[in-house]
Amino acid sequence: MSHNRCLVLPVLFIGLFSVLTLSGQKKSKVEDETHVRVKPKLVVGIVVDQMRYDYLTRFYSHYGEGGFKRMINEGFNCKNNHFNYAPTSTGPGHASVYTGAAPETHGVIGNNWYDKENDTSVYCAGDDSYASVGTKSDAGQMSPHRMTVTTVTDELRLHTQMRGKTIAIALKDRGAVLPGGHTANAAYWFHGADEGNWITSSYYMDALPAWVNDFNSSGAAQSYKKAWTTLRDINTYTESGVDDNQYEGLWDDELTSTFPHNTTALLDKNGNFDMIKGTPYGNSITADFAIEALVKEELGKDEDTDFLAISFSSTDYVGHNFGVNSKEIQDTYLRLDVDLERLFKALDKNVGEGEYTVFLSADHAAIEVPTYLKDMKIPAGYVDYGTVKTKFSEFLKYKYGTEDIVKNFSNLQIFLDHKIIKNLDLDVKSVQEEIAKEYLGYDFIDRVYTGHQMWQNEYTRGIPYILQNGYNQKRSGDVLLVLKPGFIRYSTTGSTHGSPQIYDTHAPLLFFGKGIKKGSTVERTEIPDIAPTISALLGISFPSGSTGTPISEVLE
Repeated sequence: MSHNRCLVLPVLFIGLFSVLTLSGQKKSKVEDETHVRVKPKLVVGIVVDQMRYDYLTRFYSHYGEGGFKRMINEGFNCKNNHFNYAPTSTGPGHASVYTGAAPETHGVIGNNWYDKENDTSVYCAGDDSYASVGTKSDAGQMSPHRMTVTTVTDELRLHTQMRGKTIAIALKDRGAVLPGGHTANAAYWFHGADEGNWITSSYYMDALPAWVNDFNSSGAAQSYKKAWTTLRDINTYTESGVDDNQYEGLWDDELTSTFPHNTTALLDKNGNFDMIKGTPYGNSITADFAIEALVKEELGKDEDTDFLAISFSSTDYVGHNFGVNSKEIQDTYLRLDVDLERLFKALDKNVGEGEYTVFLSADHAAIEVPTYLKDMKIPAGYVDYGTVKTKFSEFLKYKYGTEDIVKNFSNLQIFLDHKIIKNLDLDVKSVQEEIAKEYLGYDFIDRVYTGHQMWQNEYTRGIPYILQNGYNQKRSGDVLLVLKPGFIRYSTTGSTHGSPQIYDTHAPLLFFGKGIKKGSTVERTEIPDIAPTISALLGISFPSGSTGTPISEVLE
């Protein structure tokens, strides 16, 4: 019997080893497939217009559990995330998030810029070869044609043989058109004035879908024509400055910039439905419309991953008017937090918790109001371009005998007339350098670079690195100006953005949902890293101009 037992045991061991081996091989194959790609039913990209990173931390104790905190606690927080280019503005910001590239590559070098090839000013999303859909105005004459590379949304459409849907939504046209890419099924934006409707361009469709018409006729926009009061007791908003101060702008017919803002009475004087954009209610109607699109377009309902791109724009309007330290900006973010929670609950219900992936970032950050900084004894100020223009004109006449040598000034860049320079028997490089030296002597200027420097050098850090990433050889100028930290070209109330300074580049980056780790990092990440990270998660091709790197710490 002991002899038989000895024979049986090796056989059992061999059989058990075979089962375990096969089981391990099967598990390994599944793991390998998981490592190749994660397949959420829906990807949701959220861009918050003019969001500084510290809005997450300053207002953290006021946020509920289901919005920003949910993303932070259940997902991954990149705390040291930056724009790696300038100008830091809405058009380049949205393009960079979705292309994984900077303006040097994707070509969107500003919201508006001087087109030196055609000697005219152009708008980043403007395209009069298409017609408006949903309005009789020209507000729908838009397309992404000035963005010269693909987006992560384009690559997902290509990967799924155009079966996966892309829907892009924003109050601002450029906040929808650029994220949607060249292949979006639809991009919608809000046309205010006396209409208050969501519209689009014939680039995407010839007529609005029935559900959009139904939404427009539902009275949703009309319901937000109401007084702006604080979400919570204003006395608890201790993370912001006093409500009554000289650093905030006023709407027409307002005597003070304090709460409550009786927007209902101000509508006719301040653009009617457009005024909604300048209150938190603009974000609320954006969330309403995005949730309606989620349901009516049946996003995340089949085997092919869909993409919903949302941009919340009211934060930018509020920041420009009231400044980054205002009670208004705090209330706007607390209300946005509520809107995010509504959105995430809708995603849980309609797509399924754990079945979608979300990222949230910004298109730029913003500066403290310089008048406030000055009162706090921090170096800051404003540029008087009337005086500067006179002084610079005198220099040009003295040095070259004509002002015509300069063709245009756009986005703090000087464009020279190369034909006139040639006719004067001058060298472009030398003229660039002489103008750079002249501007370097102006008090408000921090530093100056020439187009020749951008062509000849490869910068890897600091301000020149940021400028070079924003410098497009075919579209950018001959001389690049950088204002001193704390100095802006703007009114003496409200905040703005656009510079390569860190207060304009430091923006949030949060990921959560399917395929995302829980955690955080203080290692530097950059805006062009977002699209490659999502592409790596999905196992799709990177956008065609992508220069960013997948953030490996984010992915499971």
